[in-house]
Amino acid sequence: MSTTQDSTTSTGAAGSTRGADDLYAAGAETTEGRVFTVTGQDWDTISEGLGEEAEERVVVNMGPQHPSTHGVLRLILELEGEQVTEARCGIGYLHTGIEKNMEYRTWVQGVTFCTRMDYLSPLHNEATYCLGVERLLGIEDDVPEKADVLRVLMLELNRISSHLVAIATGGMEIGALTVMTIGFRERELVLDLFELITGLRMNHAYIRPGGVAQDLPPGALDEIRDFVALMRKRLPEYAALCNANPIFKARLEGVGHLDLEGCLALGLTGPVLRSTGYPWDLRKTSPYCGYETYDFEVQTWDTADAYGRFRIRLAEMHESLKIVEQCADRLAGLEGAPVMVGDKKVAWPSQLAIGSDGMGNSLDHIRHIMGESMEALIHHFKLVTEGFKVPAGQAYVPIESPRGELGAHVVSDGGTRPFRAHFRDPSFANLQATSVMSEGGQVADVIVAIASIDPVMGGVDR
Repeated sequence: MSTTQDSTTSTGAAGSTRGADDLYAAGAETTEGRVFTVTGQDWDTISEGLGEEAEERVVVNMGPQHPSTHGVLRLILELEGEQVTEARCGIGYLHTGIEKNMEYRTWVQGVTFCTRMDYLSPLHNEATYCLGVERLLGIEDDVPEKADVLRVLMLELNRISSHLVAIATGGMEIGALTVMTIGFRERELVLDLFELITGLRMNHAYIRPGGVAQDLPPGALDEIRDFVALMRKRLPEYAALCNANPIFKARLEGVGHLDLEGCLALGLTGPVLRSTGYPWDLRKTSPYCGYETYDFEVQTWDTADAYGRFRIRLAEMHESLKIVEQCADRLAGLEGAPVMVGDKKVAWPSQLAIGSDGMGNSLDHIRHIMGESMEALIHHFKLVTEGFKVPAGQAYVPIESPRGELGAHVVSDGGTRPFRAHFRDPSFANLQATSVMSEGGQVADVIVAIASIDPVMGGVDR
């Protein structure tokens, strides 16, 4: 952590003067005054070290606290004692170049890029992109029912895993380490299901234009039902640890307050918006993938603070379990149904069989492709290497990700590659609330406010 102060003397945390001859600990002039580098001490110790100058304005650079935030998120706080008088959010870049890279890949290959953006909800990235491509292709109504059910299943499992990380890391940042350990314990169960169904724990590229990559493997429905039963027993642990815990509530209640008017002015969505009592959830207001046919309730709270956002995420996991259970019941009656559109000019092979090494297609699957006809083999080769053409136009189909409205604006010039793909990521939009949530509060409350937004830096990288 670095502190800057309008003064002429460079002072260390213990009050010692740092000489200009020390190449590694010299004071540095900046546009806003002197820089004081402090590491790990209590704030009282730092204030004493600054002496009389501590009463003056102090500017603190908070962060990065994690390697993934390096260069992406920096908080510039102006302090008077412990109180934050001004907060600014410095946004940088991860330099992944995902959106630009997608312009040089086929429409299907783009899925493997966008899944890596918000890495805590990769399936939501894939879904909004594929829904946009399907709208351009005019095949929205042709997507098989089973593919839609599988999409909803995976999206809700992903919502659970993302909320578990939000609650776990938020608990860790305020010292509730038990919440952190059990949060990641449960998340592992979801990632095991992802690995069983898609072959990967993250970055799945499972949702494809026209459907999904492959059907459920044998025994997957039993595993899903076991997971639902286990989570219904374990989720109450969070409520027992946190909901009425006076220490936990004292750290979250009234912190990071932002009312409905502020959320609407800044374009905030997700749990931050619903914590004001406004039931805005795209699964209900603008349904997609058949969400209008599922029984679930939009969760809201009325405190517009960090505690309300925590309670919403906890309640949403219960609702997601209800949806997952409904998906499992539907899938049981769709045995053998297709999971990809029937148009062979668009449909990638979806009835894949994995090899015994778990790394490639099985010999049976290869024989099937090779044995149909020479024309079928050539078509398969061209579809994979060149891709299909998408009619010229543009589309935007937003969905409800764990953090709010996530949408992909896809533009086609009639070719086999996107002319442009741009994502409206809720983490990027929601970080606008940093200043208004932090100013007027304590330094320690800044951490709680940011954690309640639950930003993912992979999505902030625009």
